[in-house]
Amino acid sequence: MTPIIFLHGALGTKHQFDQLLKEVKTKRKICTITFEGHGGADLKGRPFRIEHFVENVLDYMDKEGIEKADLFGYSMGGYVALYLSKIKPERIGKISTLGTILEWNKEIAEKEAAFLIPDKIKEKVPKFAKILSEQHPNGWETVVNKSREALLNLGENPVIAADEWKEVEHPVRIHVGDRDQTADPIKSIQVCSKLKRGELVVLPNSYHPVEKTDLHLLAHSLIDYFKLNR
Repeated sequence: MTPIIFLHGALGTKHQFDQLLKEVKTKRKICTITFEGHGGADLKGRPFRIEHFVENVLDYMDKEGIEKADLFGYSMGGYVALYLSKIKPERIGKISTLGTILEWNKEIAEKEAAFLIPDKIKEKVPKFAKILSEQHPNGWETVVNKSREALLNLGENPVIAADEWKEVEHPVRIHVGDRDQTADPIKSIQVCSKLKRGELVVLPNSYHPVEKTDLHLLAHSLIDYFKLNR
């Protein structure tokens, strides 16, 4: 059976999915990876880029002998999944995303990057700073700074153009919380309408952080979409 690879969001690690995976009951192989520079993974001496995270996924697949996989990506991980399907369509089956900003521009990137300043995080959300320090033992400030630079670069150089969605051949199920202020539900609807095989699931009473999403409903949607009960 085709394995499923879960891809985490910016500032996260594979452990973002620990609670969700408790809800997902399946005999299929589910894999989780941590992108370079996150958690305890090597920084590799280069900037954070969607293209580099795609390399991480392909390297993992090659190492594990996975010829083809389904992908579920949260936030940035969803964008990585979609870009991977663009450049290596033969390696990817179904795709599902949660809380992913699907179309990037300079304005959106600057808005998101404004939150990614270590001193500001320490001052305004010290509990989050503590969580980040525990998640990223190699230096959470570095992860934040490199993530901010990556978003600004993505705003200038989006790797998926607005007119490319109609070319996506893969089935894609987009999940977004009805109260997500990062991944605009309206924009998710607009992008979904461009996809040949797109589906949209709006999760009620759900925000952007994965821990503030209705994980029970999300798990059931993933079980249905990926046919995990077979």
